[in-house]
Amino acid sequence: MAYAIFEIKKENESVVEEIKKDDLVSRQSIWTRDAKSLGIEGDSVFLKIEGDEEAIKKAEEILGERAKKLEGEERERVNEKFIADEEKASEGMGFIFG
Repeated sequence: MAYAIFEIKKENESVVEEIKKDDLVSRQSIWTRDAKSLGIEGDSVFLKIEGDEEAIKKAEEILGERAKKLEGEERERVNEKFIADEEKASEGMGFIFG
């Protein structure tokens, strides 16, 4: 499954709501994380969209200049942090409901 990760400056964070309102994009898996929660320095929000290539392209159009699409090693590094964060959350739920 295709995915893209975008870095959005805090002042442009409201664009995430625009993404969620789009019919095509909103049907994809969408996660947002604050940079600090991922252990990354800075005052940004990271948006991960996983799903259909067409929906990811649509998201890029909506985001325009308000977000930076991560590529290469940077994209992989941030994705690993998203995955680790999800696993940590799942372990916590398992502990509560286990």
